[in-house]
Amino acid sequence: MSTSWRTRAALILGPLFVGTAALLVGRLWLSPGEVLGALVGHSGTPPLAHSLVLGVRLPRVLAAACLGAGLSVAGAAFQGLFRNPLVESRILGASSGAALGAAAALMLGWTGFAVQGVAFVLGLVAVFAAWSLSRGFGTSLLVLVIAGIVIGSAFDALLGVVKYVADPTDALPAITYWLLGGLGTVRWVDLWPLVTATTIGAGFLFVARWRLNVLSLDEREAQSLGIPVRRWRLAIIAAGTLLTAASVAVAGVVGWIGLLVPHAARTVVGSDHSRLIPASLSLGATTMIVLDTVARTALPAEIPLGILTGLVGIPAFLVLFLRTFEARGGWR
Repeated sequence: MSTSWRTRAALILGPLFVGTAALLVGRLWLSPGEVLGALVGHSGTPPLAHSLVLGVRLPRVLAAACLGAGLSVAGAAFQGLFRNPLVESRILGASSGAALGAAAALMLGWTGFAVQGVAFVLGLVAVFAAWSLSRGFGTSLLVLVIAGIVIGSAFDALLGVVKYVADPTDALPAITYWLLGGLGTVRWVDLWPLVTATTIGAGFLFVARWRLNVLSLDEREAQSLGIPVRRWRLAIIAAGTLLTAASVAVAGVVGWIGLLVPHAARTVVGSDHSRLIPASLSLGATTMIVLDTVARTALPAEIPLGILTGLVGIPAFLVLFLRTFEARGGWR
């Protein structure tokens, strides 16, 4: 499937357009002139508009773009690598590990960057544990997926223990709210680690997008083409894990984006990863900016992102599952 110049332009300009629109929208609507004045530092800009745009909305829009782009690109890479359209970025346990780390940090009374740091590290630890476990039983991708499910379930059980022993008047509400996902507390100090991780992880997957086309083939076919399959597989898993762990560390557990956005991108540009990876990055950023804007403006109280993505994602997943099921022959 070829990509027209209109499609390319839409993918490039989409995040910029919705990101700019998101700066206007909120409890207090701002005019385009006020937003532009705040961005360029015009002295005539009202102080409130300057504070809202630069102190609250801009870092949040950038965080939403990084979050959506990272989860979507990781999901697209994993779906190709595991040759399964129903795989997403959380399949190897990174989200479960990050959730446990954040919950443990909140139970200990830690805040801010400490919570994000522990969540990020345990997200990486969870995937490393899944990889190590799978190595004991061979190099099959199926074994790796099963190991990821096992490790993720173990970390989910430990998360239950943390919630059980947490102080119900203080730590437990904080843990519960964090697990629902959201970007309401994101400021510049929280943004830079996420931008760095997204740049590294998504940049690597963008460079490796041609390799993903080969790795999506049977392993013997990939090896016959001279590709060091195991080395590239590990590198792509590491990049996807970096993106997932960094996203969960900042925004909490936000599901469905890594599963559904790559499929939307395929309908636009096809299955060739040379186009799919950039399209997933763009559509993921656009989608998350839109959802975060809805989350903070639709109701008087902010809607947690995890709830909103679930309300949108579950019906979309059912449609996707039924289409995939029908394409493979239905009931037999």
